[in-house]
Amino acid sequence: MTAYVEQTGPRAVPTASGTTSAAPELTPAAPEPVTKRFEFVLGLADDALVAAQRLAEWCTRGPEMEEDIALSNIALDQLGAARLLLTYAGELEGAGRDEDALAYRRDDREFRNCLLVELPNGDFAVTMAKLLFLAAYQVPLYTALAGCGDERLAAIGAKARKESAYHLDHASLWVRRLGDGTDESHRRMQAAVDEVWPYPHELLTPDPTAPVDPATLRADFDSVVSSVLTEATLTVPETSWTPAGGRNGVHTEHLSYLLAELQVLHRAHPGASW
Repeated sequence: MTAYVEQTGPRAVPTASGTTSAAPELTPAAPEPVTKRFEFVLGLADDALVAAQRLAEWCTRGPEMEEDIALSNIALDQLGAARLLLTYAGELEGAGRDEDALAYRRDDREFRNCLLVELPNGDFAVTMAKLLFLAAYQVPLYTALAGCGDERLAAIGAKARKESAYHLDHASLWVRRLGDGTDESHRRMQAAVDEVWPYPHELLTPDPTAPVDPATLRADFDSVVSSVLTEATLTVPETSWTPAGGRNGVHTEHLSYLLAELQVLHRAHPGASW
């Protein structure tokens, strides 16, 4: 059904006496803006989906068999959270898009994930630095969501926080192991932290209208990350450049290549069932 609003310019219409009088013009009303709740949930869903795709790239390429399985399981955890969040985002949007449509039928400018998760894996140290920062954000985020007034988000948060706690523990162990290991492992772990450090700050940008204001998570994030880096004999980098834009659909070139691989089968055979 099309809605209409009055336009100021009058037009002549007949009256009962046969004369004419001015009547307001009708033009289609502008569509209502996408709700803030939808944008918030979609951002969390895209974080998890893109992180899952990146971590899955380690399958058969891990430094050891046990780690190969561990990273695959973490990727599956992120994918599970992405499915729950995408389904809820589709319901909030009310446009008939389900989790598959949101995952496979959007272009890069429509994705709302943070830049951190779309960065290439790099070497193993870079992946562990990325996972440490992401998990240090997701644990307090999902914990806060578990107590929020939105029942769906609370249920998702209660489930995802347990998995994220494992992700944080896993990444922390590796960062400490590499940072406080040999001269070479220390050098590479420090280089990885330096490279990735500017990106997590996008995750903590204030948003008072969100169910959980990301800015309120900074204290927990800083405490956890600083503790791990200190135990790993690593130096906390200086913050001079904090890239952003992912939440607004402005991404690095890396996301386009990632989505091309993620979406190729669905786009090649739209509507197919398996």
